[in-house]
Amino acid sequence: MSTAVATAKPGRRKFRFGAEWLLVVPLVFLVLAYLVPLIQMVVMSVTEPGPQNYVTLTQTPLYLRSLWVTLKISLIIMLVCLVLGYPYAYVMHLGGRRWFGVLTVLVLLPFMSSLLVRTFAWTTILGNEGVINNALLALGIIDSPVQLVKNTLGTVIGMSHVLLPYMVLPAYATMRRIDETLMPAALGLGASRLKAFFRVYLPLSLPGVVAGCFLVFVLSIGFYITPELLGGPKDQMLGQLIVRQVSPLLQFGLASAIGVLLLVVTLVVLGIIGRFVPVGRIVGYEGDR
Repeated sequence: MSTAVATAKPGRRKFRFGAEWLLVVPLVFLVLAYLVPLIQMVVMSVTEPGPQNYVTLTQTPLYLRSLWVTLKISLIIMLVCLVLGYPYAYVMHLGGRRWFGVLTVLVLLPFMSSLLVRTFAWTTILGNEGVINNALLALGIIDSPVQLVKNTLGTVIGMSHVLLPYMVLPAYATMRRIDETLMPAALGLGASRLKAFFRVYLPLSLPGVVAGCFLVFVLSIGFYITPELLGGPKDQMLGQLIVRQVSPLLQFGLASAIGVLLLVVTLVVLGIIGRFVPVGRIVGYEGDR
């Protein structure tokens, strides 16, 4: 075994003690739970009743508008999570053990309750008789309730709250791997704090930022519950249309075609991101380069 380790290329890890067999159960699960349904969805999109599902999808204004709304809202949420999440992760990294513990608990709180409960909680906060409107009315800032739900604003607030951890955690994980001596070295060479941050720290943290942006955007385009409860009739996303095609209309072929469209959008986004940052670096792989 020592000979094999000595002759291995630097940075490359090999399986030991038959560890590759540990992959059997996860791979079987992924094939049965993901690959088989995915193939079934693609087949249904062209067989029930036929390929005209894609003609309907591309020629019906409702679906084209929903695609535009989905991409627009997903992009807005990604930017909101980036603006909120990067400074949050930065403070988590530099704030010491005490701040790290507090901020980690706060960012993970959304995972400790169900999505449905969290979304209903936002309706009580943002509604016309909710906490925010009552406070603004009591302070005399507004004369009548402000519409904070059943529109794009409500959807963005609710989904940003749910998806913020997916931006913070990858960014923080990347920041943890940055050599702590680089910033003092840049300052010692005469750079200002701002210049050292933008020339040294920010470029090194970009893989985590890109990973967070990708996760938030991809998860956003498939959301259903939050836009259904907090969004308005003009802000229907593709996930809502899929449910409507399946549940009351029983048009499984058209619903599958919309699902394939979401998959294509995800692959296109991944391809665009991959042109700028290697996919391996996005998921934290630091092997052969």
